[in-house]
Amino acid sequence: MEQQEISTLEQALGHRFGRPALLEQALTHSSHAHEAEARAEEGIGAADNEQLEFLGDAVLGFVTSQVLFERFPHFQEGQLSKMRAHLVSARHLVRVARDLDLGRYLRLGRGEEKSGGRAKSALLVDALEAVLAAMYLDSGMNAPRRFIVERILAPELERLQQEGGGGLPVTDHKSALQEFLQGAGRPQPVYSVVKEQGPEHNKLFTVEVRVRTGTNGAGDYVTRADGPTKKTAEQRAARQALADLRTQPERSTHGADE
Repeated sequence: MEQQEISTLEQALGHRFGRPALLEQALTHSSHAHEAEARAEEGIGAADNEQLEFLGDAVLGFVTSQVLFERFPHFQEGQLSKMRAHLVSARHLVRVARDLDLGRYLRLGRGEEKSGGRAKSALLVDALEAVLAAMYLDSGMNAPRRFIVERILAPELERLQQEGGGGLPVTDHKSALQEFLQGAGRPQPVYSVVKEQGPEHNKLFTVEVRVRTGTNGAGDYVTRADGPTKKTAEQRAARQALADLRTQPERSTHGADE
């Protein structure tokens, strides 16, 4: 690669390589390495990114597991595993690779170039993982960890949070509401599906959550939320209830006496 291209990619990665050859290897597909060997341009055993991809996958998995473990200490193993699987999935990583315009920097063989390799999801994801390994080998864990947190994990966790989980409970609002009510000495909330609409393949569920704040049902807090699944609608309703009740502590703690 030209020095200008290397500098541009380094800027996007937020890391300047002490050993630029590592970055070049991370971007070298096996098709390019094999052709180079055949032409004797780089000597026998020209390096491709396959081993770096293997190491980068491990770096990504470790950092993601560590971040989720620290950020969601009350989540069960199954929840953490589900979130990690999404965050390290090819479907998510390819978006990050495309944001970096990583295909522009790939070193491909002629056949792979002609077949549109620069746009292939698998090649982009492999290269991204290899780049993470190159950063690790170049300077240790800090550089890839910062990139992973800032560019791979944080934006997606924020998106999921704004969508109320979307099947991945980034914040378990139902558990948070339950803990809040327990602390206030209140009965647990009651959830019920009050409406279903749309075809089977595209349902919209409306869930109601009722929180007792008075006696005999008087003055109960009630809110509703929609979602593509019952679980998502419940999470969204719980989130709204928790936000409202936290701003009205006198209602949640003294309602029975009113």
